[in-house]
Amino acid sequence: MRIAVLDDWQRVAQGVVDWSPLAAVGQVVFVHDYPADADTLAERLAPYGVICVMRERTLFNAELIRRLPNLKLLVTGGMRNAAIDLKAAAAQGITVCGGDSYRQAAPELTWALLMALSRNLVQEAQSVRTGGWQTSLGSDLHGKTLGLLGLGSIGGTVAGYAKAFGMRVIAWSENLTEERAQAVGVQRVSKQALFEQADAVSIHLVLGDRTRRLVDAQALAWMKPGALLINTSRGPIVDEQALIAALEAERLGGAALDVFDQEPLPADHPFRRLPNVLATPHIGYVTENNYRAFFTAMIEDIIAWHNGDPVRVLSAN
Repeated sequence: MRIAVLDDWQRVAQGVVDWSPLAAVGQVVFVHDYPADADTLAERLAPYGVICVMRERTLFNAELIRRLPNLKLLVTGGMRNAAIDLKAAAAQGITVCGGDSYRQAAPELTWALLMALSRNLVQEAQSVRTGGWQTSLGSDLHGKTLGLLGLGSIGGTVAGYAKAFGMRVIAWSENLTEERAQAVGVQRVSKQALFEQADAVSIHLVLGDRTRRLVDAQALAWMKPGALLINTSRGPIVDEQALIAALEAERLGGAALDVFDQEPLPADHPFRRLPNVLATPHIGYVTENNYRAFFTAMIEDIIAWHNGDPVRVLSAN
């Protein structure tokens, strides 16, 4: 059995965990020749019976899956991966398994981005590097209102950070109940009220039919002049063109973005040049603890599957 480990953009997978338990299953190969077009990818991955992938990096659509006749097991970091066509995998007889994750990584990055954006840290640090000194006037968080789109595990953790900083916290999602809001200690409001009242809006929703382009031109128009937008969830939740227009018009104070419609972000994309954008390369889950959790779970998944008792199986239902 040949086992491929993909999506190791930082080339750290081999050293984060001990892969030797898989020696009894097959040969582990760390594949670093990507990205590639569909034909090249299909040819490159054809020999492998097991493939380990990271969330939303390599696209395993129906076309690619059909061209991998030897593939029997596809393992992903986390329990969700929108880049895998689960129906196509099932039709091909391929088992797909997920894994555990370290749940503090994304909330911590969210807070780091909010603080960096509000205090213009990148601009000020660059000024020091180039021989300058103070160039801007930062804004405060204490006493401001943070609006959370989504109050699940990540949103709830971010709410705790905000309260520790003396912020008022409001939240909305289609599924948010009053009981959940009270349990976290935040105020449940309507969608429009959230955008109108928040000094900063942070997105913590799962991407789906109901949330795609949820932050549209109307929602952005509701926001206060100078308000901040932080997205560490998924790029398509925001209408990218509407956000670009709002930022170019300087209606918003800025946006901190870790996720995008297309990843990696194209070299000529406006988010790479707009002065009121703080962009990071989808690193919300890229931490040592999280990678260790992901790869440990992948090894467990492979061994369990090899023993005929797969765990954490993902299905399209």
